[in-house]
Amino acid sequence: MSHNTNHSGLPWTQIIGFILSIALTFLAVWFGLYTNLAYELIVAIVFVLAFIQAAIQLFMFMHVNEGEGRWQVGKMMSAAFIAIVIVAGSVWVLSSMH
Repeated sequence: MSHNTNHSGLPWTQIIGFILSIALTFLAVWFGLYTNLAYELIVAIVFVLAFIQAAIQLFMFMHVNEGEGRWQVGKMMSAAFIAIVIVAGSVWVLSSMH
C-alpha cells in the first residue's frame, strides 16, 4: 500500500481547519453574548455553527474522505444520526418539562 504524502511542508489543511474552528467558536460566542436576537434564533444559529464546525473537524482533522470509501461514510452518517437524535431528544425533554 503506497501513500503519496509529502512530509516536507506545513500541514495547511490542519492549520486552515484550526483557524476556521476558532473563528466559528468566536462567532458563536459573539452571537450568544453581543446580539439582541431572539433566544430561539441564537440557539438555532449556535447549533448550525456547531454542526459546521463538526463537519470541518471531521474532514480536515479526522480525514473522513480518505480510506474505506462508502463504508466509512455510512458509519459516519449513522453516527451523525445517533448524535442528532440524542441532542434533539435532550433539548426536547429539557424544554418540555414543567
